[in-house]
Amino acid sequence: QVQLVESGGGLVQPGGSLRLSCAASGSISSIPAMAWYRQAPGKQRELVARLSNGGNTKYTDSAKGRFTISRDNAKNMVYLQMNSLKPEDTAVYYCNALIQLVAGSLNNYWGQGTQVIVSS
Repeated sequence: QVQLVESGGGLVQPGGSLRLSCAASGSISSIPAMAWYRQAPGKQRELVARLSNGGNTKYTDSAKGRFTISRDNAKNMVYLQMNSLKPEDTAVYYCNALIQLVAGSLNNYWGQGTQVIVSS
């Protein structure tokens, strides 16, 4: 089995910063891509940032210039550094990973989510 465990959410004032972390564990052979999604109340889940193991990145427009996604492939971890946070960034943030298992299958996994609240 594979688990994704997020950490780092919390309450922050507008203009502040947070760093989210996500650790993947289990029978992992490789992780072609890791990403962060978010879901605000009453809204659909949306992609925030994605990073392939080849280094290709994709950001939603609202995150460009403020958020940075990075990976530690040796530790099977992905991070999201969020700066200049705005109230509209308030959401539950989910870690997502496309994982090649040791057994051979390629599957998509989700973490349980971590709440980010941006408020004064």
